[in-house]
Order: sequence, then structure tokens, then C-alpha cells
Amino acid sequence: MTTAELSQVCRQVRRDIINMTANAGSGHPGGSLSVTELMTSLFFNHMRIDPKDPKNPDRDRFVLSKGHCAPCYYAVLAERGFIDRSEFENFRQLHSILQGHPDSKKVPGVDASTGSLGQGCSIAVGMALGAKLQKKDIKVYTILGDGECQEGQIWEALMSAAHFKLDNLTVIIDNNGLQIDGSNDEVMSLGDLPAKVRAFGLHLIELPDGHDLDAIDAALKAPTEPGKPKCILAHTVKGKGISFMENQVGWHGKAPNAEQRAQALKELED
Repeated sequence: MTTAELSQVCRQVRRDIINMTANAGSGHPGGSLSVTELMTSLFFNHMRIDPKDPKNPDRDRFVLSKGHCAPCYYAVLAERGFIDRSEFENFRQLHSILQGHPDSKKVPGVDASTGSLGQGCSIAVGMALGAKLQKKDIKVYTILGDGECQEGQIWEALMSAAHFKLDNLTVIIDNNGLQIDGSNDEVMSLGDLPAKVRAFGLHLIELPDGHDLDAIDAALKAPTEPGKPKCILAHTVKGKGISFMENQVGWHGKAPNAEQRAQALKELED
């Protein structure tokens, strides 16, 4: 898919994020909007997946470690053909397949149930190691939140990935600088994150603009060093695409009201 086509998909994904969270009156729009380009590029142009055969054992795998950003995940899956858009009306409702965090038993295209922050990276490492042991050409991708990187389990997982030489694993860090209670620096500074990633043995690619579709494409295509997992550190904007949500920590886990929804959708049309 071309960059222009992907851009249009991203616009629709953002509309869906706004509508899902507004309809439910709850959810996490800020971080969902910050990963829109990363997930859209990955699912449309890089992963070997088939909506008609979502459980194919030889498919590539994806783990949304920051599971609260499920609205983006569901929107991308619908655009890719895994689920029907009519399911959006039931987002975060009792008995819906589209819960506030993704459920792999209910949602086609979801490879891991996530939500407890810090655990998704370990799941992805296990998938990548399993593929290596089975000598299968399977690539595994995971997206982490930057605030999530305050969890010790993340670093145990990265250390394991390097130890087992998982060059079939790509870790993407959504570095939007904000988490639920404030900025990362206020809550628990991550320090020199690029240096930390390199010190743990990963091949680092840093993206100054994590919304630049061409740069994302190049980073995902870039060969890693043999025997090294790849880490894409993407500097993003929380609430990207909606003027009153951008870089505002309050939109981490708050749904837009009717007036705010109308304004957001109008901006996306313009």
C-alpha cells in the first residue's frame, strides 16, 4: 500500500478511535492515537497475515503490550478485514468481543491477551524463541509504551531476547513522553533510553518522528544485525491528530464527550 493510501487508512483509524471511546464513554484515546501510524504500517505493509486464515501457524505475530490502546488495534484489524466494523458499537460493553483490553480468545487477529503492563514483551520473546526452536520463518512484533518501560519485566525480556539471539523479534517503543499520572520524567525518568536499549544488546533504530509513514516503513524494512533483536524507538505525540488532545496527559484514559467528538471528527475531515 502506498504512503498516500496508508495515510487515508490512518485517518479512518483515528475516526474509529474517537467514535469507539465516545460511544463507550470510556477508553484510552491518547495512546491509541500515538500508535496509529506504527500499527497501520505494520499490519498493512509488513506482517505476513491473512484475515481469511487468522490462526495460520506460519503467520507473523503481534503483541500489543500496551493493551489499553486496544481502540487502535481494533480499528486497524477492521480496516485489514479481521473483524466487522459493526462490533465497534459494542466496545467495552458486557459480553462484547471488543473489551477494553484485547482478548485473543474472542478477537480474530489478536495473538495475545494483554493489559497488565510489562508482560507483553515477555510473551513476544516467547513467541520469537518458539519460532527459532521450530526453525520457522516467523517474525514477531510488539509495541511497548514508554511509561511501561518502567516495569522491570520489560528489561528481563529484552535481556532474554538478546541472550537467545532473537533476530526475528522487533520491539517498538511508543515514546510519547506521557503516562497516566504525568510525564515520564515526573513519574519515573527513563534516563538515556537509547543507551539502555543498546546496552541490553538490541539493534536500535531511532525515529525522530514516529508518525512519518516513510520513516516507519524504512525502519521496519531495515535489516537487523545477525543474532540481534531490533528495537524501533519511535518519538510520537500522545493524542496525535486531534489538536486539543495532543500532548495532553489528561487524554490518557478519558473519552471525548459529544461536543469534543464532533470537534475531533471535524478536524479529521479537514
